[in-house]
Amino acid sequence: MKSVLEVIQATTAYFQKHQVESPRLNIEHLLAHVLGKKRMELYLEFDRPLEDSQLAPLRDLVKRRAAGEPLQHLLGSVDFLGRVFRCDRRALIPRPETEQLAELLLARGRTYRRILDVGTGSGVLALTLAAEIPEAEVHAVDLSPDALTLARENAASLGLAERVHFSEGDLLSTARGEFDLIVANLPYIPTADLTTLEREVQHDPRTALEGGPVGTEIILRLLAEATNHLRGTLALEIGHDQSTALQSALSGHNYQDIQPVADYQGRDRFLFANHG
Repeated sequence: MKSVLEVIQATTAYFQKHQVESPRLNIEHLLAHVLGKKRMELYLEFDRPLEDSQLAPLRDLVKRRAAGEPLQHLLGSVDFLGRVFRCDRRALIPRPETEQLAELLLARGRTYRRILDVGTGSGVLALTLAAEIPEAEVHAVDLSPDALTLARENAASLGLAERVHFSEGDLLSTARGEFDLIVANLPYIPTADLTTLEREVQHDPRTALEGGPVGTEIILRLLAEATNHLRGTLALEIGHDQSTALQSALSGHNYQDIQPVADYQGRDRFLFANHG
């Protein structure tokens, strides 16, 4: 029988050959998942021998990860600002940039009273804001019924099912009334670039990635529609090369206080603007 450490070392080398990013971290997460433990607990059990009944499900997960299936899909969950969300093929995998967007919104103040999350996906933004700003009325909309089902599952597991109002629709087609915060992480990948994306990203729903021939088409539609419902802040996550064009579009729709914000890699990944 192989020990915990031997399995980690052998699989790390296997992942390296298959170009899996952070290979040791990946196998530690997968092994902890199979054993029903926290990853850090493995460090106290390096010498523990593993039964074949434990290795069999691990082998399947390792094979799928080496083939490019995202770690988050294999684990069935993702951590987002300290909360655990279900994660699968029904919606975009939440990534560090979206976590940063949530952090930026919370750092700007918790005075939002009526919030709308457009293209909510798995619900990470809407549910995080609902949890952190308990006095806010939070709405979330998505075009995908599968994504909304996942978002509702996350709301239930986090005890927030009564706090967020979910609806199915295209952008603001179901919006009623005015909001003092509209936040959106909409598809922004140009159609021609989809085949060049990393293999893990290609497991995300195409509808959550494809922004149109240029990539900004859906965002531009939101900018126009939001002027009828926004009396406060618009917050967007965008492509790294789209900031200049979208700032111009915001000006054209009479948004004020337009502010690009860089992500942790120094790329203009977010836009904030006010209207009304």
